[in-house]
Amino acid sequence: MEGAASLFREPIVDTLRSCGTTRRRFLKYLAASPLLALGDRIARAAESWDTDPANRGLIEQWIEPVPETGALIGSPAEAISVFDFERVARHVLPPAHYGYLASGVEDNSTLIANRTGFDRIQLRPRVLVDVRQADTSVALFGETWKTPISLAPIGQLRAFHDDGEIAVANAARTTGHQMILSTVATASVEEVTAAKGGPIWFQLYPMWNWDVTQRLVGRADAAGCRVCAITVDMPTGRKSETFERFRRLDDRTCSDCHNDFFDRKPMFFGLPRVSGEAHDEFRQALTWDFARRVKGVTRMKVLVKGVLTGEDAQRCIDAGVDGIVVSNHGGRAAASAPGTIEALPEVVATVNGRMPIIVDGGIRRGTDIFKALALGADAISIGRPYVWGLAAFGEAGVEAVLRMLTEELVRAMKMDGVTSLAEIDRSRVTVGKE
Repeated sequence: MEGAASLFREPIVDTLRSCGTTRRRFLKYLAASPLLALGDRIARAAESWDTDPANRGLIEQWIEPVPETGALIGSPAEAISVFDFERVARHVLPPAHYGYLASGVEDNSTLIANRTGFDRIQLRPRVLVDVRQADTSVALFGETWKTPISLAPIGQLRAFHDDGEIAVANAARTTGHQMILSTVATASVEEVTAAKGGPIWFQLYPMWNWDVTQRLVGRADAAGCRVCAITVDMPTGRKSETFERFRRLDDRTCSDCHNDFFDRKPMFFGLPRVSGEAHDEFRQALTWDFARRVKGVTRMKVLVKGVLTGEDAQRCIDAGVDGIVVSNHGGRAAASAPGTIEALPEVVATVNGRMPIIVDGGIRRGTDIFKALALGADAISIGRPYVWGLAAFGEAGVEAVLRMLTEELVRAMKMDGVTSLAEIDRSRVTVGKE
């Protein structure tokens, strides 16, 4: 195993030693990264491949994991941070499934920016305030949530646990959080609404024609969804290099489980099938009129998900939509884009209180939530952390992640001397530069 590990270590450590500030930024990211902590699985693969020069080139692109203290946790109660769930997820998931979850696009620079952006923001603690009670509730689109945390839409959750979206809905119900169901979920909107015990939100991918898209919207509307979040940041396919590298480490036959786009995606049952080319052409031809059309055929509030600039925030206002999700698809949309926490202030300044703003991307701790609220977000969404919990322990893992982040948020509020979310504003943080 030492021989395999050396394939990771030697050429890359030499490079990092010469990288100055870039090295420091990268090592800071690596310490909390779900991408590069590959564990024994990669080392075993490297050991079996190290006689093949072609394979050696692949393995040398990965870095030996940073040392981790202690064994894998055996129950949700043993977790110290959300990253404990990530370690278990990495251990139990097939390589291709873990790679899909971990991957950004191209060199993962956008994914990295989602995390490093939080490092440039510090809290400004205030003292001698009575903080015995801290109210984390927030009112949004006619709902009152126990906390500002929502569960972002992630497709194909049964790739990470057999109970998939149903386990997530159960956890959301138990903990009092809202969830957004993906268009490409592995459970139907009706099933998930029943498990949640009340209305959920629906995430809409624009499909290959208006008729199919309208039928998806109508189905979500009929199921009682209160909000439709249109994902607009994926007009074309992406180059997910990390995912492709993990796939090479997976010896299973993917077609045994995944036959085509429609496989195990209940929202598409009964809908006409179409080629990928036709789908891409429809998405690439979309304009702001699409958001107006969706708003005209549904009772749901309509959000635009994937906004990163003030210019597009203004277009949202002009189109008459009801809210914005500042998002870069978890670092999986445009390469070399800003982290969402960095894009947030520009969007907030443009909106100027005229509609609610939710932000997702890179949120891993309660202090991250506090920072996002301080910079003007009304609520936040998490993605990978709850899927780590799902993969590790099913419903109980999702619950544990939500409770942990809630406890961390309350702690951050009390340390900063605030007792309600309304008190968290720009004065509570300092934004620095590297």
